[in-house]
Formats: sequence, structure tokens, C-alpha cells
Amino acid sequence: VMVLIATVTAAYVGAWGQLDPIPLLHGLVGTLVIASGACALNQWTEREEDGRMPRTASRPLPAGRLQPETAFWFGAGLSLLGALYFLFFTSLVTALLGIASWVIYVLIYTPLKSRTSLNTLVGAIGGALPMLIGWSLSGAAWDGRAAALFLVLFFWQFPHCMAIAWLYRKDYALAGSKMLTVTDPSGLAAGRQAVFCAAATTIASLAPALYVPDGRMYLACAAFLGGAYFMCASAFLILRDDFNARILLRGSLIYLPLLMLVLALLPHW
Repeated sequence: VMVLIATVTAAYVGAWGQLDPIPLLHGLVGTLVIASGACALNQWTEREEDGRMPRTASRPLPAGRLQPETAFWFGAGLSLLGALYFLFFTSLVTALLGIASWVIYVLIYTPLKSRTSLNTLVGAIGGALPMLIGWSLSGAAWDGRAAALFLVLFFWQFPHCMAIAWLYRKDYALAGSKMLTVTDPSGLAAGRQAVFCAAATTIASLAPALYVPDGRMYLACAAFLGGAYFMCASAFLILRDDFNARILLRGSLIYLPLLMLVLALLPHW
């Protein structure tokens, strides 16, 4: 759902609120289908690791409610259908962005989780591409707003993921995942990354104000939201406990939809 919200927001901002609904609809269908295929193949690939983690042991594959071959063909079929839908019903640029997000998530990010803590960096690139998919659907020229939207979603993911990685660090260790909270159990590295990226998210979120005649209202809203996100990340870095990790996680899930709403209002300000 968050992926689709990001796609719509980027398209709306790119078109200055004057969206053509047909290309947007095709883009959302393609994004929904190919992202669903990627998620299914991710669970197929990680079915053994999921079975070792209490938080994922009840998923359909490790719990035995689905057979691996069924899940594989389901995920592969959705992925192929999504790629073809992109190619036939959207522009070549949009299709390439959609396919690239699938490649990064399924073929690069997922295997890296058991090899290096840099998996989060790679995953964040694929996770931010829906912003560019949405922008390409708007038909707008590629300018600093597109880069800012991409960077907002890219940097936002790190505090969000570090909070999850801390809360489930024991699970990840059981699964053999090289998350930052596993390679550095103190949580110091994860906390620093969360603070740095929360600050970077805020800075990137301010840039779109440069493209409107009077961006003071937008700046005030974006700065307030970013400041709150930064405070959540800072509290996690200082205390590094489950309570503040949950606050950061919830804060990340509140921050992004609210920022998307503020961004959607940008053309009207």
C-alpha cells in the first residue's frame, strides 16, 4: 500500500496536480502486480530462514500451508505478468524502472541479506524506485523534485529498517541474516545510521519548496515532520532499547504518509 501511495504522490507532484488518470491507472496496476510477485518470490527464497524466526514461522511456506513449487510459480507468474503489463501499457522508461525494482529486490537484495549488512543499502534503492515510477507516469521533465522524492524515500527506509532490525535482532541472528544489529549487537551502528538518515530525509524533503513561488507553508510542515522523525531516531541512538525502537518504527509509519500528504498539497501552495 505504501508503494502505491508513493507512486501516486510522485505522479501528482510531477504533474502539478493535473494528472492524466489512464497512464496512472496502468502504472499502478503494473506496480501492484510486479511488487506482489517480488514479495511472493522473496518469501519463497527465504522460506527456510523464515521457519527459523518466530516472527515469520507462521507464514504460509514455513508453516506448510503452501507448497514451495506453488509459491514459486505464483510469484514468477505475477512477476512476468507485471513486467509485460508495464511494457505494453506504460512507457519504456516506466517499464524499465518497474523491472529494475524487481531485479534489485529479488535477485540482489534478498540474497545479500545472508551475506552483508549492506543489504539494507541495496534494498533502499529498489524501495525508492516507486517514486521515479510515479514521476515517469506524470510525463513531467526530470528535475530536482524527482531527485528529492527519490532521496526522501531512500533515506526514510534506514531508520525504519534499523528499528525493525533491533526489535527482531535475535530472530535475524537465528536466520543467519547479516543485519546491522546482528553484526554490531550494541546497536550503536544502527542508531547512528538511523540518526544520519533521518536528518538526510528531512533535508531532502525540504528541496521541493524551491519549485513553488511561496514554499513557506510546505517548509514549515516538512521541517516539523522531519524534526519529529529525527528526534525519534536520536532517542533510539541514545537509549538503544526496545521501547524507543518501537517509537521509531511507529514514527516512521506515521511520518511517511503525512509527508506524502504534504507533498500532494505542494502544487496548491
